[in-house]
Amino acid sequence: MEKTLNNKAWWMVLPVLLLVAFSAVIPLMTVVNYSVQDTFGNNEFYWAGLEWYAEIINSSRFHDALMRQFFFTFVILVIEIPLGIFIALHMPKKGLWASLTLVLMALPLLIPWNVVGTIWQIFGRVDIGLLGAAMDAIGIDYNYTQNIFDAWATIIIMDVWHWTSLVALLCYAGLQSIPDAYFQAAKIDGASRWAIFRYIELPKMHRVLLIAFLLRFMDSFMIYTEPFVVTGGGPGNSTTLLSLDLVKMAIGQFDLGPAAAFSIVYFLIILLLSWVFYTAMTNYDKGESQ
Repeated sequence: MEKTLNNKAWWMVLPVLLLVAFSAVIPLMTVVNYSVQDTFGNNEFYWAGLEWYAEIINSSRFHDALMRQFFFTFVILVIEIPLGIFIALHMPKKGLWASLTLVLMALPLLIPWNVVGTIWQIFGRVDIGLLGAAMDAIGIDYNYTQNIFDAWATIIIMDVWHWTSLVALLCYAGLQSIPDAYFQAAKIDGASRWAIFRYIELPKMHRVLLIAFLLRFMDSFMIYTEPFVVTGGGPGNSTTLLSLDLVKMAIGQFDLGPAAAFSIVYFLIILLLSWVFYTAMTNYDKGESQ
């Protein structure tokens, strides 16, 4: 007997597809359209082909911003992933303190990005900021607006303060899902604290760590608001990341064609690296489970 297919479920999905098309696909196609054209004003466009893509890929400006972006993302991941695991391991597991700790850990995640930048901009000022005044009081010449090292240190510490909570909460959820029987068996066997972490806790956190890694990679690679508010890409262009450089090109210089090509290349880099990391980590997870 031939089965009759029921396609009514597609009517439930259709509103979501239309929303995605309106909010993502159509704007993306508009950017692609701008990236292959040139304009001299008066709403007149001329075909440019792949000219802007070649210009962006061969541009030293793009290469410098990309290297700064890779450096920022690498430092952020190296600090936040281990720190988040460490915090999750030492968070209380039950009782009132556990609830209070979860609320406190979630607070930085609730602060809007522009407010975070404003907080750290004021915090680092020597005249009114607690951090700047403290540095000045102990004789350290700290100035994130003029010193490159201070500017980098400020935006890195700011990001660590803002987003380590996300990694910690995800790891905490992974730890809470481990049955008590595992720990009881380890205690009976006389396993050390390191052995419990290496063979019980870390394997059980593989999936949440994958999510945390991908989220922090994508967020850090697309960061804009916080460094824009704190340093504006300075001193000079020392903290001009890809997103800041893109906005300067699109809005500051009003180069729509190059900026559109820049954004497409930027998008493809994030997409490609996220796919590589996801594939590598899922394959590793499969290998561990076999």
